[in-house]
Amino acid sequence: MTPRKEAPRPAPLPVRDGVAPSYLWLPEGGWADMLSFLVERFPLVTKAEWGERMARGEVVSGDGVALQPGSQFRRGMRIFYYRELERETPIPFEERILFQDEHLVVVDKPHFLPMIPSGRFLRETLLVRLKKKLALDDLSPIHRLDRETAGVVVFSSRQASRGAYQSLFQRREVSKVYEALAAPLAGRDYPFVHRSRMVEGEPFFRMREVAGEANSETEVDVIEARGAAALYRLRPHTGRKHQLRVHMAALGVPIINDAFYPVALPCKEDDVSAPLQLLARAISFTDPLTGELRQFESGRTLDLDAFA
Repeated sequence: MTPRKEAPRPAPLPVRDGVAPSYLWLPEGGWADMLSFLVERFPLVTKAEWGERMARGEVVSGDGVALQPGSQFRRGMRIFYYRELERETPIPFEERILFQDEHLVVVDKPHFLPMIPSGRFLRETLLVRLKKKLALDDLSPIHRLDRETAGVVVFSSRQASRGAYQSLFQRREVSKVYEALAAPLAGRDYPFVHRSRMVEGEPFFRMREVAGEANSETEVDVIEARGAAALYRLRPHTGRKHQLRVHMAALGVPIINDAFYPVALPCKEDDVSAPLQLLARAISFTDPLTGELRQFESGRTLDLDAFA
């Protein structure tokens, strides 16, 4: 008999303003107490700030027991806490909800908005915005878009049905269509397929192509070419990190305003004046629960005239 899979235990701290608590497994070490560990592990948070959080009951064990500055440090223990940012620059672009039912939320994401909290982004992320707006604490993305990419992205709002939708992406049973602006590519018959082997590059956030068996594949078509720019339709048949950006750069026509490919440019921080000209135009799949064909399309456009 197959052992029954237990449902994951809920976090002992609630979602607060759309922000779920973070957690950490305590490592090997000889810290005198919990406060000593936290101050060393998170040097940007002061001892006084950790003390205030603990006094408010916002640092707890996996069982929900409030931890104090003098609580014993125990290797292998899991603790929960809220991640906080002192300052976070607002991202002046709004997401649009395209569809919502009891299982899914489909969103039209703007450029520059990160999917999930990471680094210098917390509340100004699509996941936190949606949790707060829709009061859906269990919301989770089924797939991801780069911060720089706009367009259609799908979220699961129920843990019980999440695996069925995630399996569609794992089995490549989801059709995705992107659009991109780049320089015209001469001497090609459209559509054509670009295949390559992609691996992690340098610096750590980039990917690169190397010799070897292909593990990435993109169908490239041109919708319209005008002057110095062309509007392309891209259909990824695999889902490698930065795949479309890497493939277009490898073809000699990097996507307009790409700050990573073919050369990594200095970080633009909060500059939102030159969005990457890449749009997740549409996504479609057969719903694993109903058998219904689901098709969703972005209402955003890329302006070919601006670069032609």
